[in-house]
Amino acid sequence: MAAPLLLRGLPILRLRFCYQRLPNPSFVLLSPRLFSAASESAQPFDDAASDGDQTTAVLSAKDPPNYPRWTDPDYRKWKDQETQILKDIEPVIFLTKEIIHSDRYMDGERLTAEDEKIVVDKLLAYHPHSEDKIGCGLDSIMVDRHPQFKRSRCLFVVRLDGGWIDFSYQKCLRQYIRDKYPSYAEKFIKEHFKRGS
Repeated sequence: MAAPLLLRGLPILRLRFCYQRLPNPSFVLLSPRLFSAASESAQPFDDAASDGDQTTAVLSAKDPPNYPRWTDPDYRKWKDQETQILKDIEPVIFLTKEIIHSDRYMDGERLTAEDEKIVVDKLLAYHPHSEDKIGCGLDSIMVDRHPQFKRSRCLFVVRLDGGWIDFSYQKCLRQYIRDKYPSYAEKFIKEHFKRGS
């Protein structure tokens, strides 16, 4: 008898399909059975070998799965509002992550006027301490390595006096959500943001 073929030390498994006939002839299920090459004599499931005790659960169109939360009107309102919030913030999140994590900007490089306008209008304006971050005035927005966490890149406010300070775009988004969607903000933040603040 030939040895089974090995692929990186693992025997090649053959996938066999057999038909199972159910009491209700309107459904036929294909069920996969795995056999190794060494067990060639194993036979697929057939009707003669089956006994009457075997049962198979089948869902029909008459009995859809029961999801009690979907019928709850408050849950539906929450899911609709969650979808709306995501549609609202996803473009800003995508742009911000692209600015920070791609090679679009080098470390220490200032954002283009178009990107800066979006970051200032959609993010920085909603930071809980935006006045403190801007200080004497906003010169530009820059992306660079965080001074304390060297592996992390983040956004910085460059002030008119030449000083610069980092700001969290996630804090800005959280505050934006709290301002625009006060009824659903805390639940959304809890479910979609890693850290709360």
